Amino acid sequence: MIYGIGIDISEIKRVEQMKEKHANFISKTLTAAEHQQYLTRSAHKQAEYLAGRFSVKESFSKALGTGIGAAVGFQDLEVLDDESGKPTIKQSIFDGPVHVSISHTDSVVISEVILEEG
Repeated sequence: MIYGIGIDISEIKRVEQMKEKHANFISKTLTAAEHQQYLTRSAHKQAEYLAGRFSVKESFSKALGTGIGAAVGFQDLEVLDDESGKPTIKQSIFDGPVHVSISHTDSVVISEVILEEG
């Protein structure tokens, strides 16, 4: 049974502007392992990756019904690509299966998270 669905759309340029404006934006948004994956990409792909992780974490918090804040922070969720490139979420907030999808154009990224009751 589905517990919650969260969808987010973010402008890649806006996320990049936040990164430029706030020196600690990457370290607040990405976990250490996500940052390692981020660093392996070209500049354009880094922007997509950062916006994608930002969007997924927003989607997760919406699916949970809390939004980003006291209950769920950016560091509470880790979104890593597996060996085939599929994004997977590691977290300890929700006790059940978590499904994630990320897609983007040149200017926007959209993500969806589905939380299933375990």
